[in-house]
Amino acid sequence: MMIKPYIQLLRPRHYLKNALIFLPLIFSGLLLNSHALASSVAAFAAFSLLASTVYIINDLRDKELDKLHPKKKFRPLASGAVSTPAAITMVVLLLVLVAVFQYLANFSVIGFGLLGFYLLINVLYSFGLKNIPIVDIAILSLGFVIRVFYGADAIDVDVSNWLYLAVLASSFYLGLGKRRNEIKGLGTSTRKVNRHYTQEFLDKNMYVCLGLTIVYYSLWAIDPNQPVKLMFLTVPVVIAIVMTYSLAVESAESDGDPVNVLMSSRPLIGLVLLYGALMTGLVYLQP
Repeated sequence: MMIKPYIQLLRPRHYLKNALIFLPLIFSGLLLNSHALASSVAAFAAFSLLASTVYIINDLRDKELDKLHPKKKFRPLASGAVSTPAAITMVVLLLVLVAVFQYLANFSVIGFGLLGFYLLINVLYSFGLKNIPIVDIAILSLGFVIRVFYGADAIDVDVSNWLYLAVLASSFYLGLGKRRNEIKGLGTSTRKVNRHYTQEFLDKNMYVCLGLTIVYYSLWAIDPNQPVKLMFLTVPVVIAIVMTYSLAVESAESDGDPVNVLMSSRPLIGLVLLYGALMTGLVYLQP
């Protein structure tokens, strides 16, 4: 049996999105706490496997449509490399593993609730909500917000209101950018909901959300309750990151997928690493 198609079905490349789970760990100053770190790693594993479950369910639902897509036709289910019964079996096994890792992360009703809510909205997305304009982008955006709150629950810390709003606005920006480039590159034939959007509409709302992201992040950085007093120093780096991301999204080669945009831009990767280093230094090296 070929293992590669089954690994591809899990889409481990997209686990990069789940790095948001570690934001509460880093920002709270608990990165060096072994118990908190272990809980966050287990939470990352649980959410990654749950995300893979969602991807498989979506691929099962869209198998016939994916066969018409120039890139998606090579996916394991659409190409026939993985059978439908095998994919369903994987879904069951993955859900069991999700429960195990969630138990290891933090046996919390809230944590299980967030995982269940993420699964529910994404199943509903796969079975029809993805065809409703705005709702489809809202669900994609909500997924990023859930990741942050799930990471916070794993280590029992709170999420700042300003940080929540910054993540929400940036998530809408990413979702709008993905739809924008789908229309620009492939038109409206491969996704029904794109028939309701225009590139002009998506452009305008993308940059509203981009502006809100910078504003909300800046307010979080200068919040009087912010324990790291020099956090405002990260604001220029965040502005540079969103500008570089915007430039990459608007390039002719980009498909708008956040992971692909990040991994295809060396300047963007460099800025993200710079932000990580600066943030770590401010949080853990402050006097």
